[in-house]
Amino acid sequence: MVCRRSLIRSSKRIIFMNKILCLLKIIIIIFLVTGCSEKKENEKLKFVSLAWQKESIETNKSIIIKWNELNPQKQVEYVQANWNSIYDYLITSFETGDVPDVFHYEASMITDFGTRGNLTDLKPYLSENIKDDIYPVAWQSVTLDNGKIIGVPFLFESLIVLYNKDIFSENNITPPPADKPWSWTDIRNIATALTKDKDSDGEVDQWGAAFGLRSSANIIINLTLGCGGNYFYLEDNEYEFRINEPEKFLLSTIHDMIYKYKCASPLAVSQSGSNILPAFYNGKYAMVIGIGTWARQQLIENAPENFHWGVLESIEEVTQEQGSNTQTLSVPSGSKRKKDAVEFIEFFLGRANLAKLALGDWMNPTRISCRSMQEFQSDSLGWKTCISIIDNLKMGPWLRVPGFSEWKGRVANPLFQEYFLDRMSLEELEMRMNEESNYVLSRYQKK
Repeated sequence: MVCRRSLIRSSKRIIFMNKILCLLKIIIIIFLVTGCSEKKENEKLKFVSLAWQKESIETNKSIIIKWNELNPQKQVEYVQANWNSIYDYLITSFETGDVPDVFHYEASMITDFGTRGNLTDLKPYLSENIKDDIYPVAWQSVTLDNGKIIGVPFLFESLIVLYNKDIFSENNITPPPADKPWSWTDIRNIATALTKDKDSDGEVDQWGAAFGLRSSANIIINLTLGCGGNYFYLEDNEYEFRINEPEKFLLSTIHDMIYKYKCASPLAVSQSGSNILPAFYNGKYAMVIGIGTWARQQLIENAPENFHWGVLESIEEVTQEQGSNTQTLSVPSGSKRKKDAVEFIEFFLGRANLAKLALGDWMNPTRISCRSMQEFQSDSLGWKTCISIIDNLKMGPWLRVPGFSEWKGRVANPLFQEYFLDRMSLEELEMRMNEESNYVLSRYQKK
């Protein structure tokens, strides 16, 4: 009997302790949930930026400081990234779920992320003001075939021709007016006239032109539009890669300038655009062709004070068109604060802020209202010529091509480099690019 009472008392104690433990567990869970929620609400929005020029980085940070002053409950953390590693960073972020709230990239590289569902459709979040004030060609670069907007375009990456004013003047060459731009034949003829062996030692001292072609896919495909080419053609709702006569024209024109007419530097072929600028401002090259508008900032910072340079009107073959690639701000679909993220983007890209960003990066702004600002209409430092390029921007079909980023990195850049280094013929380039390009496309376009 005593044992039975003892057992009953023990059982009651066990039941009581279990209830206490359950209650403690519930309290802990509630604490964790509410604690995490409070932490989540107070966490900073993470903004990953690819700004790399000093002035641009300072502008980015100053805008964020202003935002944080005005929005104490929606603080933004600035995270500096770089163009060489951002793709791998994003791939890892999407796989692990540890994503930033806003990231900076470019239209040609975010399409694949958008089609995989990694990016938020921004259309429901964007105000009418920003929708109406950004050029339609810019919106096209970030709008998927299903109508989803996967980024806000804010800077146009446009290509220009820089020229040495003193070399032109010494040779009585006048740059063309806006209504009579040079063709590729004109460019070749001018480059030939300006290529000289000044000291008669059998070596060229001054090249008429230079192309920075180390990673040339973007340059080639964008400039090909003005020659009437596309590279990617839509057939039965699938893209097919082809090198037709317009594509061959530009490829052979550049190749011939280097090896047949010997009026473009062969040394520049394996260098990037920024790497050939010192030779330009030291008088080695009369023209630098197909470099980004951003290069002007490098000249301001690094060129000698007595170096005089200008920007030529865009080359016109069939048209003056070139591809419209934009720098973008996107919100990952895994972000928990999409509304706050888009609110920050709209503040970051307000008219005055975007003007500062464009001036800091020396690139064209995508907001229509920025174009009339005095800074962009000045003849000084090539701004008026650069801003006029917007009128000839066209969305390249490659922005809709599945697997474009892989094609550019694994097929186009290596094969173009081999061709421009004169290691293969145009016929061999055509054969290999057709085969390897369509193989990549077939993997992404399986029915």
